[in-house]
Amino acid sequence: MMPALERITRARWQRDTVRSVSDRYEISALVYRYAELLDGGDLDGVTDMFADATWRSAATGAALTTREDVRAVYENVILYDGVPRTRHLMDNLIIDLVDGADEASGRCYYTVLQGGEPGTPIAPILSGRYLDRYRRGPNGWQFADREFHINLVGDLSRHFRS
Repeated sequence: MMPALERITRARWQRDTVRSVSDRYEISALVYRYAELLDGGDLDGVTDMFADATWRSAATGAALTTREDVRAVYENVILYDGVPRTRHLMDNLIIDLVDGADEASGRCYYTVLQGGEPGTPIAPILSGRYLDRYRRGPNGWQFADREFHINLVGDLSRHFRS
């Protein structure tokens, strides 16, 4: 039979482990949801992800904090029948999380592929990384801050109005 203190310690460890795994899963889903919404042409949904966050561009120094300002950036995305014909590939997601905390940070790489008409080549048009801060709110994890870094640029003429 296991002593009471050992049972309590084990139960706390299991509870904390489950919460940590759950938090990491929810944050990962948040990061990937951004790509899904953007590739699906849901620019309002993308904008809503930053309703209580700061949206930053490392290239321009812009730090946007209002929904209207963030939405104005996504107004420049070119849509074809409601979608941008892109795939945002997110990889190397690293989440820094203190167990039990309501804030976390993370970073990942992204590569944006774009296709044209069916049968035309798919091309990488953009690559970089996101530096994120997350906050746990009443509806789960959300962005607190996202800084966009661009490292490689291809032909953006069919993706973004300049």
